[in-house]
Amino acid sequence: MKKEKSPLTTLCYIEQDGKYLMLHRVKKEHDINEGKWIGVGGHFEKGESPDECLLREVREETGLTLVSWHFRGIVTFTADYELTEYMCLYTADDFTGELTADCEEGVLRWVPKEEVVQLPLWEGDHIFLELLTKDAPFFSLKLSYVQDRLVECVLNGRKKL
Repeated sequence: MKKEKSPLTTLCYIEQDGKYLMLHRVKKEHDINEGKWIGVGGHFEKGESPDECLLREVREETGLTLVSWHFRGIVTFTADYELTEYMCLYTADDFTGELTADCEEGVLRWVPKEEVVQLPLWEGDHIFLELLTKDAPFFSLKLSYVQDRLVECVLNGRKKL
């Protein structure tokens, strides 16, 4: 019996020396993020809090244990081909452990923050990455897609697109 995925997810941009740890999604079959660069994270497991999911997913994907992290916002994704997803967005600035050499989901790489926007990203990722860069207070962001095209953006209840 196939386990149903939770609509709740986490995503974390781990920072070190002016760089974010990015995951190039190139290994997983039938991956909605295939070819894209994203932070690390994933779906909640039964009974997990956002922080517990974050810590587990970061450890599984990177081998790192977060010591300092910050809950930055909630991102709601809607799409014509998927169920609605609610993503808890984090940044982290301290960790212990050694970065794993092999991640099942893709290739991990430290990328200078200013170069991240040049990578193949989802269109909406540019919006929340800018909010992170500007150190925006906790935010709620809704991103709606048709195919791979962003058709609606609502930030803190105000339509932007």
